[in-house]
Amino acid sequence: GNRIIEVNMELNRLKAKAYSLLNSEEGKMRRKIRCNDVETVFGNIKQNHGFRRFMLRGKEKAAIEWGLLAIAHNIRKKVA
Repeated sequence: GNRIIEVNMELNRLKAKAYSLLNSEEGKMRRKIRCNDVETVFGNIKQNHGFRRFMLRGKEKAAIEWGLLAIAHNIRKKVA
């Protein structure tokens, strides 16, 4: 037909680089640690503190709102 397929070589290069970094020994170690460090914080904020969606719109305002949530989470950890 009349279709044109274009391949983004830069994107393919970046995907290959990410794949190799994730599957290196250091990448595997970091992925194991991430489960313990980051995911529990997100789960705690969402489930235990009822955060489901941002009240403010826009990247800057959402970043500020998330920062406030993170500060509140850290204060709760210090108090407990």
